[in-house]
Amino acid sequence: MKHPGRKSIGFQLVLAARLHRTRMATLLGEIGLFPGQEQALQILAQNRDGMSMGDLSRTLHVRPPTASKTIARLAAQGLVEREAKAADGRVVRVRLTEAGIDKLEKIDAATVQLEAEISDIFDSKEAKRLRKSLRRITRQLGDQLDPEQEAEALADDEADDAE
Repeated sequence: MKHPGRKSIGFQLVLAARLHRTRMATLLGEIGLFPGQEQALQILAQNRDGMSMGDLSRTLHVRPPTASKTIARLAAQGLVEREAKAADGRVVRVRLTEAGIDKLEKIDAATVQLEAEISDIFDSKEAKRLRKSLRRITRQLGDQLDPEQEAEALADDEADDAE
């Protein structure tokens, strides 16, 4: 039986995003990561001196407890290290370890693999048109949200990730 929303752009967009996320989760699982952890490692790779947990959570667009949980899991794997910078321990800086840097190569390979799987179904002109269309959708929907709604949407995504 066909889904009644199959002709809806929104339905197809959500379905494609969900399947992309599931495929990426599979590829990340093969290298011992969960979705979202790769993003934290990639951001930390751009900041070799490390960054505060607050800066990391803002860059990831997640709440501080979500960033803390992600970093705790990555630290348990030896991929990042935390260091308290203030005397009272409130400011914590996080940076990649050598193992974390090594893991980035595997993340990059998984990302390239998934991008190739998607790109194989489009010629270059179609791919460019799709990227442009997706950016237009992002701008249009983003313009419709106020910052509180955006924060709520992010919180909902975080709750989905925790399940």
